[in-house]
Amino acid sequence: MHRLLLSFIMILFGAGIYAQPQQLSLQDVIAIGLENNYSVRVARNQQQISANNHTLGNAGFLPSVDLRSQHSGTYTNTDRTGFDGQKTALRNVHNTVTNANLGVGWMIFDGFRVQTTYDKLAALKEMGNLNARIAIENLVANLTAEYYNLVQQKRLLSNLQFAVELSRERVRIDEERFLLGSGSRLQLLQAEVFLNADSSRMTRQEEVVRASRIRLNEMMAMEDLRFPLKTTDTIIPLNDILIYETLEASMKNNNASLEMASKEHTISQYDEKIARSQAYPYVQLSSAYSLSHNTFQSGTFSDQQTYGMNYGITLGIPLFDGLNQRRRVNNARIASDISRLRFEDIENALMADLITTYNVYLNNLRLLEMETQNLSVAYETLDIAFERYRLGDLSGFELREVQKTLLEAEERLVTIQYQTKRAEISLLHISGRISDYL
Repeated sequence: MHRLLLSFIMILFGAGIYAQPQQLSLQDVIAIGLENNYSVRVARNQQQISANNHTLGNAGFLPSVDLRSQHSGTYTNTDRTGFDGQKTALRNVHNTVTNANLGVGWMIFDGFRVQTTYDKLAALKEMGNLNARIAIENLVANLTAEYYNLVQQKRLLSNLQFAVELSRERVRIDEERFLLGSGSRLQLLQAEVFLNADSSRMTRQEEVVRASRIRLNEMMAMEDLRFPLKTTDTIIPLNDILIYETLEASMKNNNASLEMASKEHTISQYDEKIARSQAYPYVQLSSAYSLSHNTFQSGTFSDQQTYGMNYGITLGIPLFDGLNQRRRVNNARIASDISRLRFEDIENALMADLITTYNVYLNNLRLLEMETQNLSVAYETLDIAFERYRLGDLSGFELREVQKTLLEAEERLVTIQYQTKRAEISLLHISGRISDYL
């Protein structure tokens, strides 16, 4: 019984250690996410596939070599009648044929199709790299936003906890007054109602904090989504020196989506060249060495062996294919125009997002300054109001309004801080500088 009790205590003690919150910085969260996130791992595998496809052989530069071998046989029965009337019969005659062939084929010239295909594979490899980069940048942006959302929700929770403490202090004051006969029971009941309301809001906010932590664990692909993550940041740091001209120049040079659209246009141009190359003459070399061995159970010879090599060169010129060549070239040209228009559309949309987000960013910075001043005034007002309430010079409803004003000021400040951070994250993401958070 003693051992069982000791084991139970050790299990509880171990579970308590595991349940302790684990402090992680933003860089720790990003590092874990980049290592474990499923979307990033898939993008990296696709990146490896596109890298594996960029070879001379896949483009058609190298010759093809085939080695073939075949063995076959027959069992036959033959009945013969000669002109002299003599009859012969052959039963279960077994003949065999064994062939071996080593062949080489090489396309010497195919209207520059091979060279263009190799360049296209290089562009596809770069697109694979860009796809992986886009997945990584999206993850970094989402992780950063959710990390600071968790910081925001925890600060809102702290604000509500402070509100509960204020309401609890008010209940204590009203209870003392009621016991001393200087206060009414109605006032005490009102204070308890406000305390219960604040406690209810605090409980709901605790659920919001837990949900944000689970989302962060999900993006990091943690084995246990209930991992007790605790942020090292308790406030939301802001970058208030972002310059629009610098962001715009960086966007045009570094934005991954814009680079992806540019690569798609380049690939469409390669496709047009490949379509045109099909109208050129082509030259192909071929050669083979073969060995054949036959065995006979009837006839003049019992076996026969043949070996040797052959070679050839083929020159072809496409003359007319039902105007399909012209159709393919026209379609490829249209596809190239579509990819160019798509690039311009993406660039235009990114520019609009940059301008809009930057205006939001500047406006939030101005609001932050005002809300910081409001919060300072709200705290000073609360100190005065509580002192007056203790002296009986302020009603309960007036004190409640002061409390609400302070709580709302704190919520507005924290919310605007997070919105400013979201705008900052978006600006760095659009400009291709999201790696600044690494």
